[in-house]
Amino acid sequence: MHFDTGLSWVDVEDDFSRARRRHVLARLACWLRRRPGADRILSFDEVVAALGWRGERYLGLQTIQLDTVAGTVDSRRDFDRKFRPTSDRVRQRWERLDLAQRRGVSLPPINVYRVGDLHFVMDGHHRVSVAIAAGQKTIEAYVTEVLTRIPATGISRRGGLPLKAAGIGGAIPGREDTGDREPADRADAL
Repeated sequence: MHFDTGLSWVDVEDDFSRARRRHVLARLACWLRRRPGADRILSFDEVVAALGWRGERYLGLQTIQLDTVAGTVDSRRDFDRKFRPTSDRVRQRWERLDLAQRRGVSLPPINVYRVGDLHFVMDGHHRVSVAIAAGQKTIEAYVTEVLTRIPATGISRRGGLPLKAAGIGGAIPGREDTGDREPADRADAL
């Protein structure tokens, strides 16, 4: 949600600081719950390695839900799993995009891979982060669907990947897969 002081440069600085604070608080919550790394962004390579790549097909420009954007193709650590900035390193570009969006400039669509119901950002990490911080629900994206050997249903976080790779499924029966625990803990639960 954007707040307006009337001074654009102050507003975008506040927006970035608010997004950074939310990341720091989420990281602290993970540490207090003894779940370090639970806020790490999901890696496209990990998901495709676990499910087995079979092919891909271009679907074109689509409007996608921001809550389905789960990870990244890059190995960058600039954003957490909810696309909040993890450092001040991205501040300048983030604030420029936020300012442009506040002024009504139409930002270009992002590029994503779709695996099941999830989307992984190839290009547009900052745009996704700004859109989420602004409270948007959707974003325009060029979508390429990745076909996998094992169906991608039930994967929501990193914790479900070892189960899928083993052919067990995306969730432990009777319990939703939140991915909050590390893969080793999941194996012990079986």
